[in-house]
Amino acid sequence: MISRFIVAVTVALLGTLVPARAEPVHGIALYGEPKQPPDFTHFSYVNPDAPKGGRLILGAFGSFDNLNPLIIKGVAANGIRDFTIESLMARGLDEPFTLYGLVAERVDVPADRSSITFHLNPNARFSDGTPITADDVIFSLQLLKEKGRPNHRTYFAKVAKTERLSDRVVRFAFDAAGDREIPLILGLLPVLPKHAINPATYENTTLEAPIGSGPYKVGKIDAGRSITFVRDPNYWGRDLPVNRGRFNFDEIRFDYFREGSVMFDAFKAGQIDLWPEEDPRRWANGYDFPAIRDGRAVKREFTIGLPAGMTGLVFNTRRAVFKDARVREALIYLFDFEWINRTLYAGLYSRTQSYFERSILASTGRPADARERQILAPFPDAVKPQFMEGTYRFPSTDGSGRGRDNQEKAFRLLQEAGYELRGGKLVNAENGRQLEFEILASSTSQEGLLLSFARDVERLGIKVKLRVVDGAQYQQRLTSYDYDMIQNAWTSSLSPGNEQLFRWSTQSAKVQGTYNFAGVENPAADAMIQAMLAAKTEDDFVSAVRALDRVLLSGDYVIPLFFIPKQWVAYWTRLQHPETTPLFGYNVDSWWMAGQ
Repeated sequence: MISRFIVAVTVALLGTLVPARAEPVHGIALYGEPKQPPDFTHFSYVNPDAPKGGRLILGAFGSFDNLNPLIIKGVAANGIRDFTIESLMARGLDEPFTLYGLVAERVDVPADRSSITFHLNPNARFSDGTPITADDVIFSLQLLKEKGRPNHRTYFAKVAKTERLSDRVVRFAFDAAGDREIPLILGLLPVLPKHAINPATYENTTLEAPIGSGPYKVGKIDAGRSITFVRDPNYWGRDLPVNRGRFNFDEIRFDYFREGSVMFDAFKAGQIDLWPEEDPRRWANGYDFPAIRDGRAVKREFTIGLPAGMTGLVFNTRRAVFKDARVREALIYLFDFEWINRTLYAGLYSRTQSYFERSILASTGRPADARERQILAPFPDAVKPQFMEGTYRFPSTDGSGRGRDNQEKAFRLLQEAGYELRGGKLVNAENGRQLEFEILASSTSQEGLLLSFARDVERLGIKVKLRVVDGAQYQQRLTSYDYDMIQNAWTSSLSPGNEQLFRWSTQSAKVQGTYNFAGVENPAADAMIQAMLAAKTEDDFVSAVRALDRVLLSGDYVIPLFFIPKQWVAYWTRLQHPETTPLFGYNVDSWWMAGQ
């Protein structure tokens, strides 16, 4: 009798201490339930009956010397990750962050998200016909955790325990409960073939075509100039719900160009099928050519529900010239958005005011709520009052090119930082050295913007040098943070998470190859990212993201530039696309070639 009582109590206690095992499900969402039901047959934003065939030709800028996009060395070719190397699960593009079955057909996750178990599809195969097993998944995790890019090393370091439960079932347990996103990050784990990879040489660049499990194999390679992907006729996953209506071209080719103007000329000549436009001036005035006039090519604006993110001129705070926040703030005052937008971009841009611009995650125009103030309380100096109240707007002018008020404010800040004018030069009052910095660029298309900014800065006696380098050298200098200032864009989603560690954490500032280009080392930013990852409700999550936004804006790490309200795309009408555009915007892997 006593023993039965002890057993009953023990079972009850274990039930409270050990997360209950959930039933395997077809998908997992960051918050709430997946939009698609278990029996869905295809995504709503594809044409499930799209014809197969034809060749899609896309343009790419620069060059490449590597076919492995998962390592830090070299410049990886476009398309490998998209078309050849699959993840365990596939992302739904009409939801903030939801994954559905792919290589892993089902998953189970306890309520506290302290682990995730993947059940592999028994039909899953690599392109050489080898079945995908739990051993491949475990191998992939360990390899990328040790030798992958810094973001993978950061994410996968959170896996505390790996269990091979069978040939097709693998479980990952995490080092601490509280990160709701990390199970989904594991769902995006690239699946690599254990039998075809030598870990000892994995970090070396290679032009050997990888073996993947995706819908395409690497076909012809012209090193640095073009890469062609050929549909795999034996692709194991072609009939899965997540793939129906997608990957419709027999071939996809990326042609590389050194100059943006040359690449656009190739599009106008029909040598490239599609052109995503980022230049408002060209969008407004650069499409008067025969194919547009006679309807063989068209311009189209696609709606997009994602945040615009942050595009800015980035201060490398690792460099002495930008250590002082007053110098950075002064240069923010000297950027004349209104004049540049009117003169260079036909007035089509809007000014970026947030790292999560164009979304409910932006702190702009909103006072901090009670939850934000609570998590920011340990860092009383991390957020400037105007950002806490949501009233701050970046400096503006009348667009005349004579922003004297802003110049005066900038000069006062520079004086406070210890600079003074001597003989028309702004110099350090103690050592007499002129304030100077270099802007590193990878394309001459940036010159108009950067030279305009340099002109305004030089009016205060500051010396600015613009250096344009080729794509390979630019990537090398980016990786090692060998620059004073760059122009960069951090894209964003409605579910920011662990990638924020890769962009803004103190740890990432000290590791080469991250996206922490500004060198942010801010305890408040670290804490806001952790609060975001630990949020258990959507309201807490939004508050934590807005609090992070306020911290980053207060740090003056970038000069915010601008964004466009929609996606601008021009394409030849031999391409067709679905009527519905998903939350993430247009997606070329759901397009098809007319007349097939």
